[in-house]
Amino acid sequence: MPSLVNAPIIRIGLPAGEPVRLEGLTSIFDIKSLPGQAKLAPIIGTLAELLANPVLEFLVIDLNSSTGGLELLEAVRRDRPGIRQIVIGPAQDDELVLDAIVAGARAYLDSSASPETVRQAIEAVVGGSIWAPRRLLSKLIDRLLAVPESSMTTAPLRLTAREMQVLELILLAKSNREIARQLGIEERTVKAHVGRLMRKTGAENRIELSVRALNRALITQPEDGESEHEL
Repeated sequence: MPSLVNAPIIRIGLPAGEPVRLEGLTSIFDIKSLPGQAKLAPIIGTLAELLANPVLEFLVIDLNSSTGGLELLEAVRRDRPGIRQIVIGPAQDDELVLDAIVAGARAYLDSSASPETVRQAIEAVVGGSIWAPRRLLSKLIDRLLAVPESSMTTAPLRLTAREMQVLELILLAKSNREIARQLGIEERTVKAHVGRLMRKTGAENRIELSVRALNRALITQPEDGESEHEL
């Protein structure tokens, strides 16, 4: 079974000091990976041990039991900026969701999330997206735009008309499948366009791509004289 043997491994840190959710979280590793889908490998330890582990790629933080709150997320981001944090917290608290993502979370799940939902969130984060309620997208972009980013530049980039169409739909929170359906192209072609957009802008995920696009005014800069496509 080459597809399973060669599947990438995603290492997820589970702080041992959070026993309330630990048992439930470990159940996501019982879900069988589909062909070509990454394997999930749990790493359990204290937060200090997890942060000292150089192979750790993801970290689950439960705001319901962690004493550090949002400050903990920011501290993790400072110490290990490469770790992608998956946060579990109270439901129906939009401000907390926004604050958590600004503080460094790549996914926010409420405490009732099923193992299947956690798995979906991980897959989304691996693909460069942020997992959060779609209704919060515009608020999130506004919040991120207010965060200084010295690495951003206002110089516009040159995009093709198709890249601009894909970017506009990303700004509308459309998934790759939805973009493919709307533009009449294959989903893998959409993924290729998204990858080029991220490389051109230096973005690491779709939310950051949206922010950088807005800062650079990308949607008004067609490449090679192609016509503008406005929202």
